[in-house]
Amino acid sequence: MSDVLAAVGLLAAAAAAAAAILLPPGRLRSLAMLAALILFPLLILGDQWHSHQIADLRDTPTRLGLLGALAIAVSVALAYVFKRWPILLPLAIVAALPFRVPLHAGGDTANLLVPLYLVISGGVLARILPGGGTVGGPAPEDASATAGGGGSPAVTGPAGPAPWVPRLLAVVVVLYALQTLYSEDFSKGLQNACFFFVPFSLLYALLRDIAWDRRLLTLTLWVIGISAACFVLVGTVEWATRSLFWNDQVIRSNEFHTYFRVNSVFWDPNIYGRYLALVAVIAMSALLWARDRKTLALLTGLIAIVWFGLVPTFSQSSYAALLAGLVVLAALRWSVKWTAIAAVVGVAGTMLIVAIAGSFSFDRINIDTSGRANLVSGGIHLFAQRPAYGYGSGSFPKAYRQHVETHKAPVSVSHTEPVTVAAEQGLVGLAAYVALVAAALWTMGRGLLRRLSVARAAVLATFIALLVHTMAYAGFFEDPITWVLLAAAASLAASAAAPGRGAEAGDAIPVSAGG
Repeated sequence: MSDVLAAVGLLAAAAAAAAAILLPPGRLRSLAMLAALILFPLLILGDQWHSHQIADLRDTPTRLGLLGALAIAVSVALAYVFKRWPILLPLAIVAALPFRVPLHAGGDTANLLVPLYLVISGGVLARILPGGGTVGGPAPEDASATAGGGGSPAVTGPAGPAPWVPRLLAVVVVLYALQTLYSEDFSKGLQNACFFFVPFSLLYALLRDIAWDRRLLTLTLWVIGISAACFVLVGTVEWATRSLFWNDQVIRSNEFHTYFRVNSVFWDPNIYGRYLALVAVIAMSALLWARDRKTLALLTGLIAIVWFGLVPTFSQSSYAALLAGLVVLAALRWSVKWTAIAAVVGVAGTMLIVAIAGSFSFDRINIDTSGRANLVSGGIHLFAQRPAYGYGSGSFPKAYRQHVETHKAPVSVSHTEPVTVAAEQGLVGLAAYVALVAAALWTMGRGLLRRLSVARAAVLATFIALLVHTMAYAGFFEDPITWVLLAAAASLAASAAAPGRGAEAGDAIPVSAGG
């Protein structure tokens, strides 16, 4: 694929994704979603046409054709299922979030979110087809929605901060595509846009129409809990047998350490730890306001299982994320003031202990964080060189190797989200990122202290936990959980603001703050 054609296709895909985020339900949005759904796999195929993976498939066109036919058949089947039972769409999305499929071809392996892509494809096709029900009952109308037919009314209400989330999200998607055009690694930027930004925009568009009522929230918690328990079981088997299913780098690392890290079905122990930490925050959100003994017992058991699975990941970033989520929940459940004081004292005490221990130096921190301190300082150096517009989307690894790397810092993959954004996209991209995070936090937290919704509290605490994890491991926009939380936040906020619906949608246990 020529660079010009790839650039035009990328901009078209980003525009279609932004339209899917912004447009109200109707024919135009359906067409935009379909265009994005078609474009992003074609762009990936064109970009990687001469790679080992695609070359191996090109040499066996029958295999390539069968894979394409299978993907279409599965998508159509899922579309039929989602059209007949709409509540299965959000549940399928939640269930598919953690699964990555290793695709072996040409001697290389790529771990892709294939199950999630298929669910998204089925959801888009289901929205295009006429008829069908809605999920979670009628959703509050958006002031901008028109009678275009073909789906549920949008849930992004006209009042409050909720409308800013999709607007800024659309800006982020288009801006990332535009800044790929001058990137020092155009192929990497295109891959990020087509593997993450474009399909996850469709995921957001599918979920923003859903009213998260008690039934759907309860079923979602069951799906999350059962999935997490299964992952912990796999991780426990790995820990007991001292053997991993995959990731040679972690396997070799375990041979040289006194501890043994597990990754379950996840490629990276830190991603496994992130998932378990977020599940623990969600389960604790429900536990803190649970009323009956059966629910208390089930949630306590789930949290114990998740904690048992989290410990052998040895993921410090996941521990920090869990702690951050619990701090938010404590503030909402008991006292914002005293929780803030306790958090400040705890952080100050930790820093004091580290300083007294004599390990509060750059070199020591860099060793303890596996070279991430060098990555942060290197990213800041890249930002200082091009503060306005950066080195382009997806360029951090290549730019770091060319302009920063020394013999002390062989690692070239970023682990801190704002530093990555600043280095790649400059002040323009950093402003969009900060604005989106601020709007999301505003949307999630607005009015919670006056009237607490357990679902909204869970979304806020989980989102903050995810943010903390991305400070040490990046992966903010590349994690589909981010987009699910943004969609759920906008939906729940709009439902709470709609007349007569504040205590229905998203209020699993309506209580007053601190009660």
